[in-house]
Amino acid sequence: MFNFTLYQREMRRSLLTLCIFGALMTLYLSVIIGMFDPKLMGSLDEWVDILPEMMAAIGMTAGATTLIGFMSSYLYGFILLVIPMVFIILRANALVAKYVDSNAMVSLAAAPVKRRAIAFTQMAVLATGMIALVVYATVIELACAAKFPGALAVGDLLRLNLGLLCLHLFIGGICFFASCLFNETKYSIAVGAGVPALMFILKMLSNTGEAAEKAKYFTFFTLFNPDGIVAGEASAIIGMAALFVGACALFAAAIGVFRKKDLHI
Repeated sequence: MFNFTLYQREMRRSLLTLCIFGALMTLYLSVIIGMFDPKLMGSLDEWVDILPEMMAAIGMTAGATTLIGFMSSYLYGFILLVIPMVFIILRANALVAKYVDSNAMVSLAAAPVKRRAIAFTQMAVLATGMIALVVYATVIELACAAKFPGALAVGDLLRLNLGLLCLHLFIGGICFFASCLFNETKYSIAVGAGVPALMFILKMLSNTGEAAEKAKYFTFFTLFNPDGIVAGEASAIIGMAALFVGACALFAAAIGVFRKKDLHI
């Protein structure tokens, strides 16, 4: 059910993309965490007062007094959602749909490897990339927070990033399912990128005010509640679990679709 040779090859192909997105996260995380200063929180919060709807749309809220609260407000509403999501969209499409569209799947499927093993291995490559980005983000956050001794609640951060991983696994499930379902990359990208992008736009709209607040009921991003996860709220933990279960269901469905699809070979 797992082909290690294929896994190694695809992980090598993922390496450059992982390095690029890792560099982006290093830049943004180090700059934003470096801005934390309880004495200067008022000046940062002024931006929220000046541009309330725009700042709310990207998940930035005023009033953070702790480092984990500051990180939750300024990192987990936009940056740590969008950067890994773009990586997921690109790699999910390349792992299956691009192979089929370019007819490269002919040689891969002709090898003495079952279709289920191919799909499961490609899924493992995508999941490894997602886990690597979240783990890397955690390491960078811990390294940057070291300049504020005792200010970071490490347990809360680990729980928050576990929730972040569940969210990105769910997004990965959507993108991988689209990649397995369609034979052409244009359709795979249209659905795999379109659904998460639309859900993210709805999330942004729901943050802008009461007029659009009901939009939150139509996006899975609502299941990821950074402040609730940090506070240990039961509803936030249930949201994490729902995202993880949904991700498993989507990946399982994707593998099932790939096993039965007509590859025209």
